[in-house]
Amino acid sequence: MNLKQFYQLLLFIALVPLLSSCFEVIEEISMKNDGTGDIVLTINLSQSKTKVASVMLLDSVQGYKVPSKQKIQQELNEAVAYLRKSEGISNVKSTSDFDNYIAAISFSFKDVSNINNITKNILARQKIKAANTSFYAYNKATKTFSRKYQVTGTAKTEFNKLKAKDKAVFNGATYTSIYRFESVVTSSSNPASNISKSKKAVMLKSSITDLINGKVNVSNNIQLSK
Repeated sequence: MNLKQFYQLLLFIALVPLLSSCFEVIEEISMKNDGTGDIVLTINLSQSKTKVASVMLLDSVQGYKVPSKQKIQQELNEAVAYLRKSEGISNVKSTSDFDNYIAAISFSFKDVSNINNITKNILARQKIKAANTSFYAYNKATKTFSRKYQVTGTAKTEFNKLKAKDKAVFNGATYTSIYRFESVVTSSSNPASNISKSKKAVMLKSSITDLINGKVNVSNNIQLSK
């Protein structure tokens, strides 16, 4: 979510019934030259906060049970608890703003490979099969950051099973990845990505429906100056 990437986590699952066509999933990774770093995963529904607030007053919408704020917070807390037990992960925090409907989870890692499979494992705990996989790596010797993203047909198949009104939820929804570095970026292999003016960040933005349908791939190899 990359519909199943860990920017959705448990919170995204809890909020799916509430989403309108304006929501964002944002993944930010800040890498240091020694391979350590930080990640922030954000779900932003602020553009639709009036509608979401109204929906939160209901018991169900389109056959989906509407989670309470307490339930959403519980899902966040469970994700945080799991992350705190994960190898190489530290400084785990979560924030939730129920006025603007923005939630985020952040943590530090010893190596970017520590975040591999975390989403898959979290979803498995909820008996949900991940529809794609991402593999992150950083080579300190060559100063190369890579993300390999592989889509399976599961996401598209499940998406096509939805009713038209449920599919419409994802119209206009976006996924953004932002990677920041201490060193200057010399190249980025994904043609859809953009290198910042400072040359120390790479951003890629895509519609979630394109990710679901396999029309875009967020794989990337980013070379840093040596």
